[in-house]
Amino acid sequence: MIGQIVTLVGVLVGALTSYLAATTAERTRHRRTMATRWDERKLDTYIEYASCVKEIHAAAKRALQAEQGTDTHREFLTAMEEAERKRSVLFETLILLAAPAAIEAANAVNRVLWKIEIATRDHDTTPVEGDLMALLTAYHAQARLDLGIPHTEAWPF
Repeated sequence: MIGQIVTLVGVLVGALTSYLAATTAERTRHRRTMATRWDERKLDTYIEYASCVKEIHAAAKRALQAEQGTDTHREFLTAMEEAERKRSVLFETLILLAAPAAIEAANAVNRVLWKIEIATRDHDTTPVEGDLMALLTAYHAQARLDLGIPHTEAWPF
């Protein structure tokens, strides 16, 4: 009888150990899957935001090059405004997903971009204070840090 109880306790301990090991492994796998999913989403948001900023900047440059009041000028202003609306939505997503340093870098980009947009609407060709490309480079650096992508000193191109 005691032998049967010892065997039963051994089976119960083995089953409990097996259950705990499987549960721990499943939790670890789930956490890893979720982290990967969020990193993919962050990467997509970082890329879309930067692309949208460049789209706004390109439309603004073309609007300034076009003769004020022409259809071409209005088309580029409309494209700039549409891209600005898209950028605004993407920035909200960025705030939810990104690291604080990346958000601050994006805010610096936003501030210069808004100056560019205002100057474009006013058809003011005076250079805007702040280097948008340098700020985008700083934004990219913060995005890489947040995503754990190593920084290389020399660009391959």
